[in-house]
Amino acid sequence: MRRILVIGAGPSGLQLGIGLLAEDYDVTLVSPRGPEELRAGPVLSTQCLFGPALRRERRHGLSLWHDRAPRIEGVGVRVTGTADPDVSWVGRLDEPAQSVDQRLSLSAWLERFVRDGGRFLRRRVTVGELEDLARDHDLTVVAAGRGETARIFPRDAARAASDVPRRTLAVAYVTGADPHPAGAVLSRTALPGVGEVMVLPTYSLAGPCHAVMVEAVPGGPMDRPTAPDAPAEEVFDGLSDLLREHAPWEHERFARARPADPGATLRGAYAPVVREPVARLPRGTAVLGMADTVVTNDPVTAQGANMASLCADVYRRAIVDHGARPFDEAFMRRAFASYWRQARHVTAWSRVMLSGPRHVWELFRLAGEHQPTADRFADSFSDPSGLIDWFLHPERAMEYTDDVRRRAHAW
Repeated sequence: MRRILVIGAGPSGLQLGIGLLAEDYDVTLVSPRGPEELRAGPVLSTQCLFGPALRRERRHGLSLWHDRAPRIEGVGVRVTGTADPDVSWVGRLDEPAQSVDQRLSLSAWLERFVRDGGRFLRRRVTVGELEDLARDHDLTVVAAGRGETARIFPRDAARAASDVPRRTLAVAYVTGADPHPAGAVLSRTALPGVGEVMVLPTYSLAGPCHAVMVEAVPGGPMDRPTAPDAPAEEVFDGLSDLLREHAPWEHERFARARPADPGATLRGAYAPVVREPVARLPRGTAVLGMADTVVTNDPVTAQGANMASLCADVYRRAIVDHGARPFDEAFMRRAFASYWRQARHVTAWSRVMLSGPRHVWELFRLAGEHQPTADRFADSFSDPSGLIDWFLHPERAMEYTDDVRRRAHAW
């Protein structure tokens, strides 16, 4: 039986580990927090899973809250704070999306991993300890997110556009918020040069609730830091003040809202980055990085948990298909290349959304007039690979806009 070591119990590491156990691999997973600490700790992120990721969860028996989490039927966009009139519209999803607090999902999946026969080591691993552990396994996969272990993977300067945070983030899970006027919608308010506000229905420790996230341009008017250990009420009050000033239509929805639990808020900032997929430890052992260990994108495109799910699926298939051959560096680079073929679209999308070039605002204005464009944008969250044809490239975006308006004029 081949032995696989996974460092990190986030969504990618757990889905990979559980999937490999089902394929009769011997899997060890290492993480500093067990199920109890995950459930009792602070929120880890916002996340919204779209059709493909939800289908993968169902196939592997990991969709534990599908009958309780709200069904998200659309993506709403509002552009404000420019010289032009505000734009506001909702694109409908072909498949409903859902959001579940990762404190719930990861703790339950970790318990499932152990029940299925996986070995769980509750500890924080140094680089020196990692080499000792790796030598006892056929393959080591690092799924440790953006922590210290991720920094052993060299930055890929050709693919990484920036090495500084493009946004500061503040998140709160709250109860008592009013629904979006258009129903169960992931709503996004874009304030060019200032930041973004994202609101979505979710399922957390308190049951159905809402998550609100403010992404502020560093040093801008929405970038108002609070103390790192500030209580949830103080963090949410600061968010509420920002909504009142910059997105009053959202503030109205949250007028009676309060934090869902004492750990229901999160603040932070991190730089989007692409790293080399293979790292060499001090004594020469090669390890493979996965998901946001090697490709980290800003949450502006709501793709983090979806890409973690995809990477786990791609790597699991690569490992199984490799059979009894050695997991050498060539294998590792091929596995990552299979993932990058899709991940690169999200990296490009995130870059465009954060920089806000003129053609994006033109497309958003078009979506306010043309429902198929709004729907096409919404469904890009399920499959971003088609964005290069009409959204990411300025010339193609203008060709698409001109074509839609010409056809409308012809009618």
